[in-house]
Amino acid sequence: LIVRKSDGGYGYDATDLAALRYRVRELKADRLLYVTDLRQGSHFRMVFDAARRVGWLDGGVEAAHVPYGTVLGRDGRPFRSRETGTVRLMSLLDDAVARARAVVAEKDPELDPEELDRIAELAGIGAVKYADLSNSRIKDYVFDIDRMVSFTGNTGVYLQYAHTRIRAILRRAGDHSSTGDAAAMRDATATPVDATVPLQPAERELALRLDAYGSVLTEVGETLEPHRLCGFLYELARDFTTFYETCNVLKADEPVRGNRLALCRLTARTLAHGLSLLGIVAPERM
Repeated sequence: LIVRKSDGGYGYDATDLAALRYRVRELKADRLLYVTDLRQGSHFRMVFDAARRVGWLDGGVEAAHVPYGTVLGRDGRPFRSRETGTVRLMSLLDDAVARARAVVAEKDPELDPEELDRIAELAGIGAVKYADLSNSRIKDYVFDIDRMVSFTGNTGVYLQYAHTRIRAILRRAGDHSSTGDAAAMRDATATPVDATVPLQPAERELALRLDAYGSVLTEVGETLEPHRLCGFLYELARDFTTFYETCNVLKADEPVRGNRLALCRLTARTLAHGLSLLGIVAPERM
């Protein structure tokens, strides 16, 4: 590790060490996560080792390199523009929003143009974020906009759409929690559930999936692998689809109807919360 060069100059090694010391001593950090390219691994191993030798990283402070793989084009090569240069993020997001707009317009041609633009922005940017986070971070993945903005499969758009479908169900049920009003949502959350009512298999599967959410978040925090959260949300959306197709919600008699609406509310809240942790908006309508 070259802390100081022979000509008296300083490079990344020195500035990374200085930043580490500042974060531990001044900011009182007890966990440092460095999210960079996989190829930076040896650099950070040396920086962490040097910091330990001088006593800046004691047993109470964790420092970890969180590496990620390479984004590939459809040809399987590192993603580049047609001019073989690095692609700017803004260009990728603009392309994703434009493609999402076309897909949403095709699905609902009657959408107001202003509403279409709003949905396209949320779906396009969410699609890129989800595509990046839903793959194991140390693996390379192919950047494919058409797949990213699809309403089917393990995509951010699919999860956003699943959330809007549940909100629509709750609106038809007269559930004020679907308006987004905080007080109404608290009241809806407090609605009593009759635990004596037998569960259908699809209800049980959905309830068990929801019950695992806390454990999944703990695991993601420990392993630093957000794709595990993405996988959970995708399976949750699929379990809800099975539940809704096999268990009548709106026309069921009480107390079954109330119990099933409670499952709908909790699924919507969990999807929205999980997507928010990924930096993705869960729209009310889509």
